[in-house]
Amino acid sequence: MGRLVLLLLLAFLMPGLAIPVPPALKALSNLHLSTSFTSRPSVVMKYSIHYIEQKIDHFGFKNDKTFNQRYLIADQHWRKEGGSILFYTGNEGDIIWFCNNTGFMWDVAEELKAMLVFAEHRYYGQSLPFGADAFRDSRHLNFLTSEQALADFAELIKHLKRTIPGAENQPFIALGGSYGGMLAAWFRMKYPHIVVGALAASAPIWQFEDIVPCGVFMKIVTKDFKRSGPNCSESIQRSWDAINRLTRNGTGLDWLSEALHLCTPLKNAHDVQHLKDWISETWVVCQYLKNPNLSDKKLLQNIFQALNVYYNYSGQARCLNMSETSTSSLGTLGWSYQACTEIVMPFCTNGIDDMFEPHPWDLKAFSDECFKQWGVKPRPSWITSMYGGKNISSHTNIIFSNGDLDPWSGGGVTKNITNTLVAIIIPEGAHHLDLRANNAFDPMTVLLARTLEVKYMKQWIRDFYASPRKKH
Repeated sequence: MGRLVLLLLLAFLMPGLAIPVPPALKALSNLHLSTSFTSRPSVVMKYSIHYIEQKIDHFGFKNDKTFNQRYLIADQHWRKEGGSILFYTGNEGDIIWFCNNTGFMWDVAEELKAMLVFAEHRYYGQSLPFGADAFRDSRHLNFLTSEQALADFAELIKHLKRTIPGAENQPFIALGGSYGGMLAAWFRMKYPHIVVGALAASAPIWQFEDIVPCGVFMKIVTKDFKRSGPNCSESIQRSWDAINRLTRNGTGLDWLSEALHLCTPLKNAHDVQHLKDWISETWVVCQYLKNPNLSDKKLLQNIFQALNVYYNYSGQARCLNMSETSTSSLGTLGWSYQACTEIVMPFCTNGIDDMFEPHPWDLKAFSDECFKQWGVKPRPSWITSMYGGKNISSHTNIIFSNGDLDPWSGGGVTKNITNTLVAIIIPEGAHHLDLRANNAFDPMTVLLARTLEVKYMKQWIRDFYASPRKKH
């Protein structure tokens, strides 16, 4: 497999923002922003597990219910004199999974004399308000918002400063990737007295309303596949009509089920749409898709070979399970609710600028689907009202990093806004690849990006200690 194909796999096999949408756009329904493979850290990850009692509602005064938020601490390299505290703003999944896949923090801990803290996002992992009942009644989900999560993080940092000797007078820096990167940036914006700066990796904070075109994500996906080899995107584009033609009758359904080695045979049009959604989410390997000018059956046999690279890399699977996805490590239920309320990201395809079937963005259909699933209606403009959209130049000390292979970069900050709101573009970089541990496959560009990120963080730390007020 060529180097670029490998980088494309890294770019796309990374969960992080799943967007639940109506049936016409189900192909976009699990576009998680974080990866299903595990990075190989260069250091041993030893941490302790802790819990803090948090208010379920930080902004009301009648609800006094609480829940236990989980967080992890690693302090092997922490120094009370001149040290720092790196604070991971947990996103939509189990915090231990994110801890194990954020090797950058472990790699730089010694250099920054840093304690590492990984905070779990409410309603994910073990941090469940209302416990096992959290998802059984949508009324319990009313407190699943980014604002409540940021308030959890702020309360946790205040708790750490009170309870850990030496932490009170040290600078906290927020870090996160994907949705966690959005949270890191928003945390610095809303709580600048709590954290001195933020590294927001692959954070599509502008993927809202009409700030960027709704088709930018899939356009970048297609461009990446074009880069990976001749005719790859054309083969994928042709496969949709090939599937449609072959599945017009029962014989075709049976043939395709067997050709793709599906664990569950296709029986009807609904199953066929589910198949296309699954293929769209998986992202296939271009080495088998170099010739689009094939018969429908031969083309789809090549699609199977491509799917098999990802879902049966060990060669042990007897069939391919459409219930298994590239984002199965994450909390899809919680994210589905968030995407149906405030994290409303428009997505569309036109089949011209991209390699997918045409699907326009339909807010009404999206809203109806959300109401059917959760009994809520989305508020598509709330995030820009809350966090400012493009009007963020009054903020300081935020690094926005984006890999140019990452489709989420289309909704990210890719140019410097001020001399302290800076953008780092990583050629040949995948989705928050800079937050992963140093790896033999890393392009030089990501190594340089990590070096620059550390340089900025060291400056924030120096500024903190040079300030006459150290108690934050």
